[in-house]
Amino acid sequence: MTLRDLRNNVSPAHSLEPAVRPTGTYTGTGVDLQGYHSALLLVHFGAYTNGTHTPTLEHSDDNASYATVGAAELDGSLSAVSAGGGANSVQLVGYKGSKRYVRAVMTVASGATGAASAATIVRGTPVTMPTA
Repeated sequence: MTLRDLRNNVSPAHSLEPAVRPTGTYTGTGVDLQGYHSALLLVHFGAYTNGTHTPTLEHSDDNASYATVGAAELDGSLSAVSAGGGANSVQLVGYKGSKRYVRAVMTVASGATGAASAATIVRGTPVTMPTA
Protein backbone atom coordinates (compact mmCIF):
# COMPACT_ATOMS: atom_id res chain seq x y z
CA MET A 1 0.00 0.00 0.00
CA THR A 2 1.22 3.45 -0.82
CA LEU A 3 1.05 6.43 1.51
CA ARG A 4 -1.76 7.87 -0.61
CA ASP A 5 -4.02 4.84 -0.32
CA LEU A 6 -7.41 5.87 1.03
CA ARG A 7 -9.55 3.09 -0.43
CA ASN A 8 -8.26 0.50 2.03
CA ASN A 9 -8.71 2.83 5.01
CA VAL A 10 -12.39 3.78 4.68
CA SER A 11 -15.72 2.01 4.35
CA PRO A 12 -18.65 3.98 2.87
CA ALA A 13 -22.29 3.02 3.45
CA HIS A 14 -25.50 4.56 2.11
CA SER A 15 -27.78 5.93 4.76
CA LEU A 16 -30.19 7.73 2.39
CA GLU A 17 -30.33 6.26 -1.09
CA PRO A 18 -30.36 8.76 -3.98
CA ALA A 19 -33.90 10.01 -4.65
CA VAL A 20 -35.94 13.10 -5.43
CA ARG A 21 -37.49 14.17 -2.13
CA PRO A 22 -40.66 16.30 -1.93
CA THR A 23 -42.13 17.54 1.39
CA GLY A 24 -41.64 15.06 4.24
CA THR A 25 -39.09 13.57 6.63
CA TYR A 26 -36.79 10.90 5.25
CA THR A 27 -34.95 8.75 7.76
CA GLY A 28 -31.86 6.93 6.58
CA THR A 29 -30.63 3.46 7.44
CA GLY A 30 -28.47 3.20 10.56
CA VAL A 31 -24.78 2.53 9.93
CA ASP A 32 -22.77 0.49 12.45
CA LEU A 33 -19.49 2.15 13.46
CA GLN A 34 -18.15 -0.84 15.37
CA GLY A 35 -14.57 -1.51 14.29
CA TYR A 36 -13.93 2.11 13.27
CA HIS A 37 -12.60 5.07 15.22
CA SER A 38 -13.95 7.85 12.99
CA ALA A 39 -16.87 8.69 10.73
CA LEU A 40 -18.24 11.47 8.59
CA LEU A 41 -21.45 12.26 6.78
CA LEU A 42 -21.49 13.25 3.10
CA VAL A 43 -24.76 14.78 1.91
CA HIS A 44 -25.13 14.98 -1.87
CA PHE A 45 -27.58 17.34 -3.56
CA GLY A 46 -28.50 17.05 -7.24
CA ALA A 47 -31.11 18.91 -9.25
CA TYR A 48 -33.14 21.40 -7.19
CA THR A 49 -36.72 22.44 -7.99
CA ASN A 50 -38.19 23.84 -4.76
CA GLY A 51 -38.48 23.50 -0.99
CA THR A 52 -36.12 23.73 1.96
CA HIS A 53 -34.04 20.58 2.40
CA THR A 54 -32.45 20.30 5.85
CA PRO A 55 -29.99 17.45 6.52
CA THR A 56 -29.21 16.28 10.06
CA LEU A 57 -27.23 13.45 11.65
CA GLU A 58 -28.65 11.20 14.37
CA HIS A 59 -26.90 8.66 16.62
CA SER A 60 -27.85 5.66 18.75
CA ASP A 61 -26.42 3.04 21.09
CA ASP A 62 -28.81 0.31 19.90
CA ASN A 63 -29.92 1.15 16.31
CA ALA A 64 -33.46 1.66 17.65
CA SER A 65 -33.59 4.85 19.78
CA TYR A 66 -32.02 7.74 17.87
CA ALA A 67 -31.35 11.35 18.86
CA THR A 68 -30.04 14.31 16.87
CA VAL A 69 -26.28 14.75 17.19
CA GLY A 70 -25.47 18.00 18.98
CA ALA A 71 -23.11 20.62 17.58
CA ALA A 72 -20.42 19.72 20.15
CA GLU A 73 -20.22 16.21 18.64
CA LEU A 74 -19.86 17.44 15.06
CA ASP A 75 -16.80 18.67 13.21
CA GLY A 76 -18.34 21.27 10.91
CA SER A 77 -22.00 21.91 10.24
CA LEU A 78 -24.74 21.13 7.74
CA SER A 79 -26.79 23.77 5.92
CA ALA A 80 -30.33 23.75 4.59
CA VAL A 81 -30.64 23.98 0.81
CA SER A 82 -33.48 26.29 -0.18
CA ALA A 83 -32.46 27.65 -3.58
CA GLY A 84 -30.93 26.51 -6.83
CA GLY A 85 -27.47 27.58 -5.63
CA GLY A 86 -27.41 24.51 -3.39
CA ALA A 87 -27.98 22.14 -6.31
CA ASN A 88 -25.20 19.79 -7.38
CA SER A 89 -23.26 20.28 -4.15
CA VAL A 90 -21.80 18.11 -1.40
CA GLN A 91 -21.81 18.88 2.32
CA LEU A 92 -19.46 17.20 4.77
CA VAL A 93 -19.57 16.93 8.57
CA GLY A 94 -17.42 14.81 10.88
CA TYR A 95 -18.87 12.80 13.76
CA LYS A 96 -17.05 13.09 17.12
CA GLY A 97 -19.64 11.29 19.25
CA SER A 98 -19.29 7.93 20.98
CA LYS A 99 -22.45 6.12 19.86
CA ARG A 100 -22.25 2.89 17.86
CA TYR A 101 -24.80 3.79 15.12
CA VAL A 102 -25.38 6.90 13.01
CA ARG A 103 -27.89 7.77 10.31
CA ALA A 104 -28.84 10.70 8.12
CA VAL A 105 -32.22 12.43 8.14
CA MET A 106 -33.49 14.80 5.45
CA THR A 107 -36.41 17.07 6.34
CA VAL A 108 -38.09 18.79 3.40
CA ALA A 109 -40.54 21.68 3.79
CA SER A 110 -42.56 23.31 0.99
CA GLY A 111 -41.12 20.95 -1.62
CA ALA A 112 -43.87 20.20 -4.12
CA THR A 113 -41.41 18.49 -6.46
CA GLY A 114 -38.35 18.82 -4.21
CA ALA A 115 -34.73 18.09 -4.97
CA ALA A 116 -32.50 15.10 -5.52
CA SER A 117 -30.42 14.12 -2.52
CA ALA A 118 -28.52 11.24 -0.93
CA ALA A 119 -26.42 10.68 2.19
CA THR A 120 -23.39 8.47 2.73
CA ILE A 121 -21.69 7.62 6.02
CA VAL A 122 -17.95 7.11 5.58
CA ARG A 123 -16.35 5.04 8.33
CA GLY A 124 -12.64 5.56 8.82
CA THR A 125 -9.65 4.73 10.99
CA PRO A 126 -10.45 1.00 10.97
CA VAL A 127 -9.31 -1.37 13.68
CA THR A 128 -8.49 -3.93 10.97
CA MET A 129 -7.10 -3.04 7.56
CA PRO A 130 -7.57 -3.25 4.66
CA THR A 131 -11.29 -2.48 4.54
CA ALA A 132 -11.71 -3.27 0.82
